[in-house]
Amino acid sequence: MARPSRFSADFRARAMRLVAEARPEHDTEWAAITSVATKLGVSTETLRKWIRQAQVDGGQRAGATSDESAELKRLRRENAELRRANEILKAASAFFAAELDRPGPR
Repeated sequence: MARPSRFSADFRARAMRLVAEARPEHDTEWAAITSVATKLGVSTETLRKWIRQAQVDGGQRAGATSDESAELKRLRRENAELRRANEILKAASAFFAAELDRPGPR
């Protein structure tokens, strides 16, 4: 299970909104991100990733949306669980098959 984020969804939205508002005042988006991240005490890379994921989720950028990533993670976890169950069933089947092949006392 993923650990909970240190930052609330409201904080993330506010940070991204501040970057959008600061963008015209800076030469590059990175400069705006750096400025806002410093003021908020957030890593510039963290803020950049939030912005990129929001762009993907909004359809402005190619990539896997947050919903798709969560579904893929859930399916991978379920697949791993089913593989473990299958291995347990195979081992149990082999054990009981061996028991049936042994001659019993008469």
